[in-house]
Order: sequence, then structure tokens, then C-alpha cells
Amino acid sequence: MNDSNLIDANRPAPGRDAQPAATKPRRLLIIVENLPVPFDRRVWSEATALARNGYEVSVICPTGKNATASYEVIEGIHIYRHWMPLEASGKAGYVVEYSAAIFWEFLLSIKVLFARGFDVIQACNPPDMLFLVGGFYKYIFGKRFVFDHHDISPELFEAKFARRGAFWRLLVLLERWTFKIADYSIATNESYRSIAIERGGMQPDHVFVVRTGPNPNRVRTLPPNEKWKNGRKFLVAYVGVIAKQEGLDLLLESVEYLCQKRNRNDIQFVIVGGGPDQEEVVKLSSSMGLDGTVTFTGRVDDQTLFTILSTANVCVNPDRPNAMNDKSTMIKIMEYMAMGKPIVQFDLTEGRNSALDASLYAVKNDTADFGEKILELLDDPEKADRMGAFGRSRVRDVLAWEHEEKKLLKAYETIFAGR
Repeated sequence: MNDSNLIDANRPAPGRDAQPAATKPRRLLIIVENLPVPFDRRVWSEATALARNGYEVSVICPTGKNATASYEVIEGIHIYRHWMPLEASGKAGYVVEYSAAIFWEFLLSIKVLFARGFDVIQACNPPDMLFLVGGFYKYIFGKRFVFDHHDISPELFEAKFARRGAFWRLLVLLERWTFKIADYSIATNESYRSIAIERGGMQPDHVFVVRTGPNPNRVRTLPPNEKWKNGRKFLVAYVGVIAKQEGLDLLLESVEYLCQKRNRNDIQFVIVGGGPDQEEVVKLSSSMGLDGTVTFTGRVDDQTLFTILSTANVCVNPDRPNAMNDKSTMIKIMEYMAMGKPIVQFDLTEGRNSALDASLYAVKNDTADFGEKILELLDDPEKADRMGAFGRSRVRDVLAWEHEEKKLLKAYETIFAGR
């Protein structure tokens, strides 16, 4: 029921210079554990889009590098941050990390409730335990609970640890409870939407697809810097997390193939990013004799990132073929496309759905074929340019955040209407 249909005893009767009733503010609390805001790109894009369109937005997230304040307001977003004991890498570590996160997020949610208030709570996984907070406010206070589905946790666990077992079954159960308690779900692609409906049992009209499209205000072409080529003719770039499921070991095998089997010493590889397995991957690269051929930058600022991408001839996505990566949309693919770069990746469902003709697709787990696809683009610059132009146009016309923002706003119109 609209507020305009409610009778207010203090409102002047019609015909007595009655003034329109003030529109009730739409108040939203977003909880994210994976990254601090504003550095979680998807969450920040969602929060700022909603704030620009009249929503009052609060965010709860962890502290992190360059995000240490326990409370601050950025672009009208009220950000509440909590301390985290560690960045987990093993099962015991995840239990400690996620338990601490739930504890602090619940306490901060009470603070937000009394300080600013909220009508809808949006929980962004991982972990799939935030239904404990969302369910509390749904059943005790009548708030709507929205699940923003960032990762498929059972598949992510299997990708990290190469097995299932009791912990995997627990994650399936937590995911099921999350979908059961959620009033609505926001999926990052059609594969995730299918999981929400088929595995989670959600009503199809309560699941909205909002992809994590590149923001053209952030992604930009800069003058190339030849230093990144290390004196070589070509540059191949990777941007992303350095973790087991990202397939950096497969990329290094492809580099080794190109150097040793194809005698191509005219290609420099730059790996941009950090992560839990960075030290291990750097050691592997060194043990393969690739120290001069592969540059590891660690995490970098946007200026450095986009300079490297502007210098690159080809960009790669060596995500290891598994259920997690097959169903997930990788932000790096769309950022490569926004930069007009041709891509090489293994043939995975959502990777192909995103890139289409902007990418060449190697046979799954075939590192030699992956290397050959890189050479195909380096040795045919006209083809590479056509593919890069296609990718840039696809992002501009279809995938950019400005298109996804409209879907997000439409979803929230439905959520606040309670349909």
C-alpha cells in the first residue's frame, strides 16, 4: 500500500490547503565481507547508483588497506567498517574469519538500525551465513532480505580444495537456507539465476540478473609505457586474483611452452594482482626459469593497471576449467574488452557468454593450445584489432554498468513495492 493511501490524523483535510505528504525515504543496508568498500567494485557501483536515485544507503564491510576508518561517508554512502582477524586460506581459517565477520556485522547492523534505520537488508556473499543477520531482521522487524549472489560457495570450495566432503555439504546447506530465507535474489548472470531457481527453490520473478559491468568512468585508455615489455616486442597481460582456481599455474605452463617449444623469446608476460597463493606462484615461475619473462606486480593502483593494459597486445584469462569458473562471470574479461584488448581463455560457459567474438577459446586444460591461441593473435594484429574493437563495442552497447544500473533500479522498485 502506498503512503498516499494512509490517513494521517495530523494532516489537513482536503480543501484546507493540504500539502502533499512527504515521500517516505527508501533505506537500504548492504553487508559485504569479501572486500572493504569502496574497493569492492560491484558493491560500490550498486551503492552509488542507488544513492544517486534517492535511496538512503548504509554499508557494513571489513577494514582493509586504504580503508581503515571505522566510519566515514563517501558520496553520500554511510560506511561502517569492522576489524577482521585474518584473511583465511584453509578451512579452519575460514571458520574463524566468517565467524568474526558475522559477529561484527550483527553488532554494526544494530548500530545502523538505531542511527539511520533501514527497510531492506542486502547481503553479499561469501559467506553464505549472512542469512543469520538478514533472517533476524526479516522475522523480528519485518525487513525485506535480499541476497546478492556473488559466488557459488560449494563450487568455490571444490575449486579451492579439489574435493567435496562434509564441509562441502555444509556449504550446500547454508546456500539452501540463504535462498529459503531471502525474499529476493540478485544474480550476476543467467547461470547464477538458474542456481537460485533450481537449487535454491526461489520464484523466478524474485530473481533479478544484474551483471557486474565495467564502469566507463573508471576503465580508461592511457599512453602505453614500453618499460613493461622489458625490451621485448609483445606484452601479454593478466589481471586478477592470484589463487589456485585462477589457473596461474596453467598460464605459466603456456609461457614455458612458448619459450621452450616455440622458441618465442619476444613476449613479455605481466601478472597484475595479489592473493593467497601469490608467493607460491612466484616460486613456481622461478623454478620454471621464467624470471626474466614473467613480471609480477602485486596489487597496483588504477593508473598503473590501465597503463599496463594499454601497453598489452593480448590479455589472458587462464581460469581453471571447473564448475565454479564455468558458471561465473569474471570482471577482468569485461575490463579487457572495455580496453579494446583481444582475449585468450579456456572455453567456459560464462566466459564465452561475456566475450563472444572478443576472445579465442583454448581447449580446456590444454596449455599448449592456450599458448598457440596467444601466438595466433600476436602474429595476426589485424585479427587482434577486430576482436578488440568488437569487445569494446559490446561493452559500450550491452555490458557497461550504465546498462546494468537500470536493471538494478528496476529490481529495487519491485523489492520496495513488496511484489
